Amino acid sequence: MSFVEYGDTIKDGDTAIVFLGHESMFPVKVQHGTVTQTKYGVIRHSTDLIGKKYGSKVTCSKGGWVFILHPTPELWTMNLPHRTQILYSTDISIITMMLELKPGSIVCESGTGSGSLSHALIRTVAPTGHLYTVEFHQQRAEKAREEFREHGVEHLVTVTNQDVCKNGFGVSNIADAVFLDIPSPWEAIGHAKSALKAEGGRICSFSPCIEQVQRTCLAMEEYGFTEINTLEILLRVYNVRTISLQIPDLGKEAEDNSSTGFDRSNPSNQGSLCTNLQQGTVQFKSGVPLREMVGHTGYLTFATKSLCALGYVMVRRWFFLGSVPVMRVLVHSHSLESTSVLH
Repeated sequence: MSFVEYGDTIKDGDTAIVFLGHESMFPVKVQHGTVTQTKYGVIRHSTDLIGKKYGSKVTCSKGGWVFILHPTPELWTMNLPHRTQILYSTDISIITMMLELKPGSIVCESGTGSGSLSHALIRTVAPTGHLYTVEFHQQRAEKAREEFREHGVEHLVTVTNQDVCKNGFGVSNIADAVFLDIPSPWEAIGHAKSALKAEGGRICSFSPCIEQVQRTCLAMEEYGFTEINTLEILLRVYNVRTISLQIPDLGKEAEDNSSTGFDRSNPSNQGSLCTNLQQGTVQFKSGVPLREMVGHTGYLTFATKSLCALGYVMVRRWFFLGSVPVMRVLVHSHSLESTSVLH
């Protein structure tokens, strides 16, 4: 079993997902002779799991049943043991896209935490890429190594236990992208730039507070990063349902009755009048947003390593044009000069 290679059959030592329902599932390590308790009864690994195909419907001892699913990074995010706050699929998807990751990419990450993003990055860069992940906390780093080994992806990831703000990522000029999820990301921007490849490279910083974003953006600008922008991703779920509405009365019946001499005052015509006023209904699908939704998780700040790092010397000069601050950039290698007004 591997998180990056699908297997048909459940084997001893695999990590599988026991699916009881959309709101109830949990991971289990398959071991010969072990049993797992559920609300539907006991699952015996030796007879109920090992040798069965992933996706199988397994009947428990009380007569209820569950599905056994092959693990994926998305399912692992929903079921992993939380050692820290984690990133969820909404943020992970935009991170993967904006960092322009693909099979073969080299990625540096700090910190590892519970490994939610790490598993998604590993799957994206497999089979020829690599993830260098740095975790400050020793026990979390050891637990991450153990999980990567159990999940069959240890050859795609290197876990380092050190302070990225002081010691960096341990690599230089090879990374296609860098991701930071630490309390003070501005202190690691210099090391991130050193880890990124010489010709460009993307960086992303996840921060829950806007003050962290401000300091990080200033540090990125100081180290020559360009295309700096910050996003906040909010997932709004809609409940699709069928509703019935009356066809509106546009007065046609009233006009027809008046034109034919219909007498409303005649008691014998009251029943006919009620029948005519009764309108039909029409059914259609309607999308209604849920009353509750997941709100703010964090800000994602993206930037690109400036190509001016390739032997070009960039000098920034600040001056004021009236009351407007202006930055003059001199690129001495090409004797070019550009001036931009800062808003």
